[in-house]
Formats: sequence, C-alpha cells, structure tokens
Amino acid sequence: MGECPYNSCSSASSPARRIGGGGAGGVVFILFSLILPFGSHFSYVFSKYVASMVLVLSIPSTSRISTPKFLCRFTFGMGLNLVAKSDMSTGNHTCASYCVQSGDIKFVFTAPYSSTAPKAGDGCPLPGYNADQAQRYVTTHGLAVRAVALRVGDARVAYEVCIANGGIGVLPPSTLCAEGDNDDDSEGGSSCSAVVSEVLLYPGGDAVLRFVSGDFNGPHLPGYVSCLPRAAPKKADPHHYSNGGDTRERDARSNGDATSARTTASSIQDFGFERIDHIVGNVPALIPAAEYIANMTGLHEFAEFTAEDVGTVDSGLNSIVLANNSEMVLLPVNEPTDGKRKSQIQTYLEHHEGPGVQHLALKTYDIFHTLRKMQERSDWGGFEFMPHPGKGYYERLPERIGEGILSQEEIDLCDQLGILVDKDDQGVLLQIFTKPLSDRPTVFVEIIQRVGCLKTRECPVTAREVKYQAGGCGGFGKGNFKELFKSIEEYEKTLDV
Repeated sequence: MGECPYNSCSSASSPARRIGGGGAGGVVFILFSLILPFGSHFSYVFSKYVASMVLVLSIPSTSRISTPKFLCRFTFGMGLNLVAKSDMSTGNHTCASYCVQSGDIKFVFTAPYSSTAPKAGDGCPLPGYNADQAQRYVTTHGLAVRAVALRVGDARVAYEVCIANGGIGVLPPSTLCAEGDNDDDSEGGSSCSAVVSEVLLYPGGDAVLRFVSGDFNGPHLPGYVSCLPRAAPKKADPHHYSNGGDTRERDARSNGDATSARTTASSIQDFGFERIDHIVGNVPALIPAAEYIANMTGLHEFAEFTAEDVGTVDSGLNSIVLANNSEMVLLPVNEPTDGKRKSQIQTYLEHHEGPGVQHLALKTYDIFHTLRKMQERSDWGGFEFMPHPGKGYYERLPERIGEGILSQEEIDLCDQLGILVDKDDQGVLLQIFTKPLSDRPTVFVEIIQRVGCLKTRECPVTAREVKYQAGGCGGFGKGNFKELFKSIEEYEKTLDV
C-alpha cells in the first residue's frame, strides 16, 4: 500500500488502529477532504473534491459573555486549538468570531456585538451576518449550531442544484476575497478567494447547510486573521515531532497545505480527535424533513431506527440516517414518539424552540486517551458526561457483543471511563455522551471511536491501492440507545423538564 497526496487516502489508516492504539503524536491542521463517487443529481457538485464538515455555533451576545473565555472550555476541556479570529482587534465591529480546530474538526464560535454602539467600520467577514438577527437567534435558541459547513468543489453549483431540487435558499453564492495576499507564504500568506452559499437545513428551522469552495488556503475564511503559531527555523531535530508527526507534516505538504505544514507539534494540543463523524438533527416530523434534505442534496438513506429499536417504556424516537455516496458525510435526523413521559427529542424541540442540531459526534483514533484527557479536566471547567451505565452493563458486555471483541483490560477501561460499546456485522463502535453544553437541555457532544471495516480503493492521484475505513463502521449505537435514553431520562428528571 502506498501513500496518496489526497487526505482521503493518505490519512485513512489512523481510524483503523486497534482500540487504545496510537498515542498523542504531533498533529497538523489538515482539512478533512474526500473524493466522492458519481451518482445522484448531486454527483457533479460532489465529484471533484471534497467535503469538510465545519460547525458554526452562535453564542450569547458579547455584552453577556466573554467569547474568548467561553472558548477556553473547548480549548482547555477538549484540546481544540485557536487557529483564526475576527473581532474588534481585526477591524470587525459587528461580531466576535473565533475558529478552533483539532485534526479535521473545526468549530466556529460567533457572538454579535451591540448593534447600536458607534462603529469605526464594519469589517465582518461573514456575508449576510446581521447582529440584530443574531441576537434574536441566541435569544430564541441559546447556545446552538447555526451552520453545518461542507467544503465542496463549487459552492455556486451546490446552491443552484439544491434550489432546483426544492431547497430553500438562505444566502446566495457570495465571493470573499483575501485582502493583500502575503507574498511570503512561510509567514502565513493565503491566496485568492472563497465562495460561500447557504440553504435551509431543516424545514421549519433556521439552521443552515453552508457550502464553501475556492482556492483560499488560510486557516478559515478570508477576513479572518490567523492565530496559528509560526514554526521555528528549520533544523534537524529528531524530537520535534512525536509518534509520526513528521509523516503528517509530509502528508500536509504533499496536499499543498502550507498552513498545516507550518504548525509544530510543540505548539498545539492533541486529545486524539480526527474529524466530525456525523451531525444529528431533531425535527417534529421525520419523513418530510428527511425527504427535503435527500431531495435537495441527493443524500441517500443509510440506516433507519424506530422507537422499538431505541426507546424505553417511557419515551423514544424514530430516526433516519442520511449519507452521501461515499458515506463519509452522515446526517441522522430524529423525531419524537409518544410514551409514558415526554420524549427527549420533544424536550429538545421545546427548549431549542424548533428544529435544530441536537448533537455532534466527534471521531477519535483512541477513545481511552481522549476520555482520560477530557475527564481529568471535567472539574476544572471542562465537560461533564452522562451518568455511568452501571456495573451490570459491563458484566454483560462479552455476551452481548461477543467473546474476544474486547480484551478484559479494554472492558475494564470502558467501565472506568463510562464508555458504551456496540457492534454491527462489520465493526465495533465505542461511544460516550457529554451532558448538554449550556443551561438548556439541547445541544451536546458524542465522542466515538470506530474499529474495523477496512477496505481498499485506488487513489485517483497515484493509482495505487490505499486502505480506508468505511463510513458508519460499527453502526450508531442501536444496542446502546436504551441505556442512553435511561441515562437522559434520569438526567432530565433532575431538571424537572
């Protein structure tokens, strides 16, 4: 097997590592990209490039919360690294916006400034951003995901195809130009422009699906100022990278990612996160929402779950998982079902005040390493996790998933860290859920590791065979939903919702 200049091929080996394998290692910021096969009416849009999922979250006004301090929870508690910013210090007097990243995961946190305070100028790099609308958005939803961004070959074509197939336009294609390209690329220079467009993600809601394309190679969008540390002068240093960091740097350079190649292992954190695995939305009515998304994008049904599969005697949900042709972009959609008590999905819809993103599943190459790092920070401003499922769950685990799937040492570690385990006919899934990220019982994070499902394919650049892990390997925790629902039900009882 050889290396391939595309990240989709060359970086595919890490998801297949044995549970607990790997190590911290040096990480560089490489955009998650994959080559998607032809098929469906979206094939032209998704055939030439890449999809990279980026989460854009709206947070309360800067008059009520310090955005940089809010970010500390994600940088300290999750190991994300600040890579770009746009705020008053950069000439943006409309909003404060910060991009944090780890592996291929990007979160962009944005909060509006006062809409009535005198402004020296605008300087906002986000097309269509309106401070008054943003204030209303966070007043309605609280901390919430505003946009799910996909990097595509042509954001104009993606927008046009969606609109032609029933999508609701929110932001027509807009070109963002980099001001004054830096000729010295080694100091962070970025080229040219980016095109951004948006369509409504869920019917009846206001979250959007954002398309981004172009040849801009900065850490985020034109108008954002890089916060990446500059690399020290090059010299032979065998300790500069750890656990294969030199290989990642070589991969970054072969991808033409100068920004990635400039970062150093000594200047960033690594909790083991690789990429966004899937993003789950809650809606009042499942079929109309799933049909709307599938019709406009060409995504197909990957999996389906009903209340019988994932509910308890008290509450449940129905769910459809939508996927692109390569099944690396996964968008599950949930609806509530009736039970003895209110479904957790209904609770979300009431407190979020409409459809929206319920949780973000972040994939790690070593969930034990990731959880140790996160849980040791839980009491110091990090993230809290849902209650432990109980000793009996782990005693029954070998019988439920099969003998030899996990060693006794690995089962003990799962018990110690509160990790849930499930499997399908192809692979194994390890997962754990945080408590809601804000005061409302709405958006939360799932941490997962997928093991198995290794396949091979021909790299389109080198024509050599490369290994990759199939999307959705190990399923979505169908065997754990009842345990999860019981945990959430107990948690919601403490909130009296």
